[in-house]
Amino acid sequence: MKGYSELIERLKKIKGMGYVKTHRTGPTGIGKTLEDLLGIEENNIPGPNAAMIELKSARKNSTSMLTLFTKSPLPKKANSVLLERYGYKARESGGLDLHTTVNALTYNTLRGKTGFKIEVNEDKVELIAGFSSQGGLSRHLSEGSEKEKEVLGYWDRATLQAYFERKLLKLLYVKAECKDSGSDEKFWFNEAWLLSGFNFENFVTLLKRGDISVDVRIGQYPNGRPHDHGTAFRVFPDKLDLCFSHRESVL
Repeated sequence: MKGYSELIERLKKIKGMGYVKTHRTGPTGIGKTLEDLLGIEENNIPGPNAAMIELKSARKNSTSMLTLFTKSPLPKKANSVLLERYGYKARESGGLDLHTTVNALTYNTLRGKTGFKIEVNEDKVELIAGFSSQGGLSRHLSEGSEKEKEVLGYWDRATLQAYFERKLLKLLYVKAECKDSGSDEKFWFNEAWLLSGFNFENFVTLLKRGDISVDVRIGQYPNGRPHDHGTAFRVFPDKLDLCFSHRESVL
């Protein structure tokens, strides 16, 4: 791949191919297929002015959320505390797992009990527990209880913004029409947008509205250490462009 111009030319040729059979079964098939057709191995591609562009693809009209980036919460031992206090036995490994999706609208449910939510403050995004765990017992807290809520981890706003801008300075977002399913699914890559100028204030607004959520995905190594499988900030596909100030059609 020589650069951005060649990439766009390849996308135009791929569009002219019409429907292409998936190269992998399942949700990640669209990304794998596109990367194979473009002849790239990593999810970073050379862009204009030597900048790096993140490549993302999505099925049109899909309601599956897209991962913007992954970032473990602070402080450094937050994952260990989360796993120790709220983890549950994994079916396959027998170790502990903690997989849960959290938003800022309401506390979620974790194994039948009140779980977690996100709270956006002036300088940080916090992960709040809706119950406390002491001696193996869970005590439910009322919705919005300020005195009893517990901050289990956080993402510093300044650090989060710097990380996001470094990761998503420019984003090439490719959309595809789809038909059939499973191993016979086919994609027609016929729309692409170059998104740039990340807007952190819009990002915060989307968090508060529940259009961006956080997937907490922590597992455990055989030696007992926590393993972050990628705690991810995810956005609905139709809201992705709102994270950016500039939107240019390139296909």
